[in-house]
Formats: sequence, structure tokens, C-alpha cells
Amino acid sequence: MPLPTARGEVSGALLDALVREPGGATLPGGRSLRAADPYGDDAQLALYVCYELHYQGFSGVDDAWEWDPDLLRARQVLERRFLDALRSEATAHDDPQAAVAGLLVEPADGAGVSHHLRDEGELWQLREYIAHRSLYQLKEADPHVWVVPRLRGEAKAAMAAVEYDEFGAGRGERVHAELFAELMTDLALDPTYNHYLNATSARMLAVVNMMSLLGLHRALRGALVGHFATVEITSSPASDRLAQALRRLGASEAAVFFYTEHVEADAVHEQVVRHGVIDGLLTREPALAKDVAFGVDATVLLEDRFAEEVLGAWREGRSALRVPL
Repeated sequence: MPLPTARGEVSGALLDALVREPGGATLPGGRSLRAADPYGDDAQLALYVCYELHYQGFSGVDDAWEWDPDLLRARQVLERRFLDALRSEATAHDDPQAAVAGLLVEPADGAGVSHHLRDEGELWQLREYIAHRSLYQLKEADPHVWVVPRLRGEAKAAMAAVEYDEFGAGRGERVHAELFAELMTDLALDPTYNHYLNATSARMLAVVNMMSLLGLHRALRGALVGHFATVEITSSPASDRLAQALRRLGASEAAVFFYTEHVEADAVHEQVVRHGVIDGLLTREPALAKDVAFGVDATVLLEDRFAEEVLGAWREGRSALRVPL
């Protein structure tokens, strides 16, 4: 996978450094790191690139960059500003049960992206949405694996059970990332990992970056559990709407299968995560309750902002991608 195109001073300096050997390159300076908008294109792309070194990496980039201490120090500045912004703007609950309760009720007049695509969306809009989502779906469940060794007892067992399903229950062709790649192919999209990185907006990058941020830091294990619970609880109804959208727009059943699989699987996962992972974690570590609630709230905030951006663009008849398909 090639490096993406820079979106500002910070990401530009980072990308210039990564094509050189660790220790012999100039990384973004503290002033530019602190000045970058924590939600903006420049900071979010820089974070995404830093995190990607822990996943598949980039062609032409030395693997030693993954744990380069200077790069980690620069990344830490961006992470702290992103996390501070989320804590300031997203926090709405102290009690995880109250935070989760708000996810369990589907509004009768829902107006999100999946509602739009089901009821009136056009094929070009569906393809754009899938391109946006590919940044996570082609690495589905990977950020969440990092929390497993930080859990104990029931929480660990329940989390591992859900992840086992996400990774195909032992069958390579049923790995959810592979199923999503097949969906993309059916919609005439390029299923290459991170192919649409240059086209994806900062708001989608923030959604994916938050998963990596929470997963990579043990101190944020509670927030990662809250985030994962939000994903699993909201996935089943949204997946059902997206399956209906795909059928309405003429997609094959092979493509629809990605979402129908999630309708069934995530309905079960919701119960496992709520009662096994959350309850199991808080039984052992009750002090993490506020962190779990924060994980829920931060996920809702970023998903809502992404949906607002996408629907706003579509209502104006324009592409929601930085580079239209």
C-alpha cells in the first residue's frame, strides 16, 4: 500500500520522514502538532498513518518506524489533543448503563445514513458510503483485539467469543473483512486495503482513529469496551436497513450477505458484550465505569458528525468524498 497524499503541514512532514530511515528524518515539530485542528484533515491523516504502521504498514516504509521513539512522541501530542477534544465534547454520561440504554431504543423517525439509503438513496450514494466505510471494514475487528489481553475472566472470554465470530469462526472465507471486500467488488469498487484513504473525509478518519487510539492504550481499555458495545448494539438494525438498500438498488445476494450476516451475528453479540464484556469488566474494575460510558458517548459523537457530513453533501447533490468515485 503506498503512502497517501498529505493534507497539511503535519501530515506532509510525517510522510516525508517515513520514506527515510528512522533516526535520520525530521518529524513534525511540537508547534505544528499543537496548532493542528484535532478533528481536521491534517491531524487525522497523520494519526491514521501512524496507526497504520501497527496494522499493514506502507510500501517503502521501514518497519522499524512502528516503534520509533521520536515518532511515538509526535503521535502522543496528536493523541492527547484528540482525546482531550473528545472528552470535552462527547462526555454525556457517567453511568455506562444509562449510556447503553440510549442505544437500545430505535427512534421511530430515524434519519441516519442507513435510513436514507434504505428509503431513497441512489446507487452512487451507496457506493460512496461503502468506500468511506472500507477504511474500517477491511480491518474489521482488528483494533478491538488489542483489548483482549487487558481483560480477565468473563470479560476476556466474552470478548474473545465475539472476535472469533468477526474473524470467520475459523473459516477464512467468512472473515468479515473478506465478506466486505466481496461486497465492494459487486458494487464495482476497488477492494484493495486502504484504496480509498485519499478520498475519505477527516470525519471518517476520526471514527477509525478513535478505535486505534483506544485499542493501543491499556489505560483506555474501559473506553474501548464502551466503544465496542456501541458498535455491536447499533449494528444489527443498521445492517438490516443497508441490506434492504442493497436489494432495492439491485445488488447481488452475495453482496447483501455481508449485512445479513451482521443482522444475525450482532443481535447475539449485543447480549454477549453487554452482559459478558461490560458486566464482566466492571465486576472486576468498577472504577472504569466512567470510561465505559465515555467510550459510548465518543462513538456516538463521531458517528453522528460523520452522518451529518455525508447527508449534508448528498442533500446538496454533491459527493461526500474528497475525491469523487
